[in-house]
Amino acid sequence: MKLKNILLIVGLIFVLIIPLSGCGKSSETGSAKPEVVNIGYQDIPNDEILAKTKGWYESELGVKVNFKKFDSGSDINNAFASNSIDIALMGSTPAAVGISKGLGYEVFWIHDVIGEAESLVVKTSENVNSIKDLKGKTIAVPFSSTAHYSLLNALKLEGVNLSDVKILDMQPPDILAAWQRGDIDAAYVWNPVLGKLLTDGKTLTHSGKLAEKGIVTADIGVVRTEFAQKYPDIVTKYIKVQQKAYDLYKNNVDDATDAIAKGLNIDKNEATKETKELIWLSATEEVSDKYFGSSAQKGNLVNILKATADFLVEQKTIDSAPSLEVFEKVVNPKYIEDALK
Repeated sequence: MKLKNILLIVGLIFVLIIPLSGCGKSSETGSAKPEVVNIGYQDIPNDEILAKTKGWYESELGVKVNFKKFDSGSDINNAFASNSIDIALMGSTPAAVGISKGLGYEVFWIHDVIGEAESLVVKTSENVNSIKDLKGKTIAVPFSSTAHYSLLNALKLEGVNLSDVKILDMQPPDILAAWQRGDIDAAYVWNPVLGKLLTDGKTLTHSGKLAEKGIVTADIGVVRTEFAQKYPDIVTKYIKVQQKAYDLYKNNVDDATDAIAKGLNIDKNEATKETKELIWLSATEEVSDKYFGSSAQKGNLVNILKATADFLVEQKTIDSAPSLEVFEKVVNPKYIEDALK
């Protein structure tokens, strides 16, 4: 073979090797990008639906985004089990369930702390004025949800045994239909279905009151650990999108609630009311000891998730809960810390 041809072949090999080595390096430094990010979302009036309506995800993440809508965290856990989503919003209760089942995701953001947005309501026509009056009644709630966790705690605090009531596992749209048919007497559920039930119902308690008693629930962001390790920049950029939504809500609530109303297809006045029933947190607040803490010293969110899992074991909703160390490992403030740099 002529020297000229040999040099040409060597040159071609060199050209091919350099880009490949560059791809490996970009993955290690977090600059690699997936072809698409699959995001699971729910109709909740918070930062996620605001950012989605504004169209910020694809522009800020710099990749194609595929949104998948879910009715509850239980359904989202099933999606994680089948590896069909990468990032999702779910309640702290289904997250505790997923962590207990080893579904392979990390907690990396708090979209909101739940207040009046989740409530225990009863039909106005029923002769019920307190939680104790629910004995003998039929209550609907999505199982393994934050509402389910809150309901079980509310009943326990008032000394109502589970054998005293009939609890049905229903998704929010099914709860509304059952309520309208007269199949159920009460429900613990979130907006926007909650708002529709209150047209002929009244509130007995809500998650804000329970939080004052130490029973904290929240809507949190979870990400597949494998995805986060491969694309850490995407996770950090996702957090920056949430902070952008937070800033808009705090600085221009009119514009923010306009977008939320559009995203949920509800009246703006209703969107304003529902949004106020959730507690929004800034990135700085999230890495306080009250929530995530720091990478060096994890905060109270670890204890909240562990206590939730332990309670679900006590109520025989799940078989077992992992150790505190497992929750410390999966609660990961690193991406918030990176977003704040």
